[in-house]
Amino acid sequence: MSDSEAPAAKKKGGKLKKLLILLVGLVVIGGGVAGGLFAMGIGPFGQHAADEDPSVPQLVVRDGMSSTIAAIARERARRGQIDPRVFKATYVPLEGNFTSNLGGGSAFAQIGIGVSTYYDQRVVENLHTHEMAIRSAVLMVLSQQDPVALTSLQGKERLRQELKNAINSTLTIREGFGGIDDVYFTSFVTQ
Repeated sequence: MSDSEAPAAKKKGGKLKKLLILLVGLVVIGGGVAGGLFAMGIGPFGQHAADEDPSVPQLVVRDGMSSTIAAIARERARRGQIDPRVFKATYVPLEGNFTSNLGGGSAFAQIGIGVSTYYDQRVVENLHTHEMAIRSAVLMVLSQQDPVALTSLQGKERLRQELKNAINSTLTIREGFGGIDDVYFTSFVTQ
């Protein structure tokens, strides 16, 4: 074998190695992009069960929002991060006030509340359908409150969170989906 043939063989092996590395790199990058699109549920790479199930309430996208931004925001919402700039809120006042004795029995509270949801009209319909069960859950939470705690902002904020959890729990038990994003006081009297 002559000296001129040896370097030519080395060059062929080097080109093949570079081509193989480039091909593997492209496959890895392509797989990463496809995996990202699948995780976000974009295009043919992945549709989540909630998008396919017409019985599950869907988030309501604000007018003028691009479909790509909405898809990314929907994926974040599945992890509990609803973006109010992308989704439209619906506010629903609950009829009548809620009056209950507070923990200890000597004080009482009377509150009016409303709720908000970023989901479609089915959540609002569920609120009306299960109004009696929701009213009962709200009264149960209210009756367990410490009258002194309700005089502070932190006590009221904690009550709002407990009411949200109670309403969502009631709706989940009865409809399989809560959908309430926040609770607001429309009136608040303690004595």
